[in-house]
Amino acid sequence: MISTSLFSCQKNGSDFQPKPNILFVFADDQRAGTIRHLGNSEILTPNLDKLAQEGSSFSNAYIMGSYSGAVCQPSRAMLLSGKYLNNLHKKGAVLPENHVLIGECLENAGYNTYGIGKYHNDPASFARCFDNGQDIYFGGMYDQWNVPLHHYESISDFKKFNRPVLKNYRQSNELTYAQGDYVYSGQHSTDIFTKGAINYIKNYDNENPFFLYVALMTPHDPRSTHQEYFDLYDTANISLPPNFMPQHPFDNGELNVRDEKIASFPRTPQEIKEHIRDYYALISHNDRKLGEIIKALKDKNLYDNTIIIYSGDNGLAVGQHGLMGKQNLYEHSTNVPLLISGKGIPKNQEVNSLCYLTDLYPTLCEMLEIPVPESVDGESFLSALQFGYEHREYLITAYRQFQRAIRNDRYKLIEYRVKGKDNQQLFDLKNDPWELVDLSEAPELQDTKALLQKNLKSGLEELNDQQWNKTKRSK
Repeated sequence: MISTSLFSCQKNGSDFQPKPNILFVFADDQRAGTIRHLGNSEILTPNLDKLAQEGSSFSNAYIMGSYSGAVCQPSRAMLLSGKYLNNLHKKGAVLPENHVLIGECLENAGYNTYGIGKYHNDPASFARCFDNGQDIYFGGMYDQWNVPLHHYESISDFKKFNRPVLKNYRQSNELTYAQGDYVYSGQHSTDIFTKGAINYIKNYDNENPFFLYVALMTPHDPRSTHQEYFDLYDTANISLPPNFMPQHPFDNGELNVRDEKIASFPRTPQEIKEHIRDYYALISHNDRKLGEIIKALKDKNLYDNTIIIYSGDNGLAVGQHGLMGKQNLYEHSTNVPLLISGKGIPKNQEVNSLCYLTDLYPTLCEMLEIPVPESVDGESFLSALQFGYEHREYLITAYRQFQRAIRNDRYKLIEYRVKGKDNQQLFDLKNDPWELVDLSEAPELQDTKALLQKNLKSGLEELNDQQWNKTKRSK
């Protein structure tokens, strides 16, 4: 068991316990189920395995979804602000000043805050969230080897820049040119961000603790990395997921978005295996660099007083259910890895309690005995981490105006409203974790379905979900 006093600055006689440093590494598009120690025997993740062994892993951590196709933008906004999806401003593109960001909160508590890597929200909010930063990429995706980057010391550094955008977003993977302060041509983004993090740690000489936020751009496509990581995997030895399908069985409202066009229709086993190989290769690259950052902490004698958190902004289908992207509410797209390690945190523990990634912000506040800002919607899961208590009875997730889902500790209901037609899927996640058997018409589960529908309706009303309420239903 842990005590919150382990995470706070206290004096007891001659004993002094400083607040811990915080290292947060945020992967882009890495779903749950992509860590060897947690059950995937085909992926190579030795450093994530060790992090899970030395800390706690959450098997049921979820994002809340998105009201736009760019799922990672609201996900990152929710992480940084602690706001629920329905309370984001401009779908997460802009984080207004009345949303107190996690960096602001920690800075007010004496932390030095530093941001590196992808920032998919507005530059002004980055300047509020972090004291300083480097190698910052403003945008959703880009060529991993030629990323336009920005340095930050003051908001004036961000006065002139062009966001990278997709040309014909729904039709093409082609990127327009983006202006940055500098480009490390021929260097991979993950290597650049790792080097920046290591230099920050090596040169840190402040008596105050730090919050180091390292936001990677991988394993998001375009999936390119060093050949050595591709060489770790033989496509012939990669298994197709049990829920592989050549195509999705019905129109879910988002079958033609850009993410779905990175593989051919119908999906073929060989092409999907190649995509999985590339996906795993980039995760192994992330894993290697995570290990290098952790080594820098140890070399600086900071490891024992640092909370290390690793997570992902959303998942990805990569052939499951006939889909490639994250624009859906299946487990592969909403369930994300969440590992937390540090002094006092239970080791080699798997936490099964349901939680949102949004809940991480207030959890850190409770750990550190920092007041949670009134603007934060999330709820601390510290008691689940400490004692395994249930955190949430159910979770609600949303995608745009035509998909909503609810799950409890066993069952999950997804409702669709597409082109005036209603559709439902009900899954028993205990016996069918791959969501293959639709039980929505099973006579013995009609009471279960009715209760989920009732809770979904009341939950959406509580969240004031205007998009769903306005969606045309079938008569």
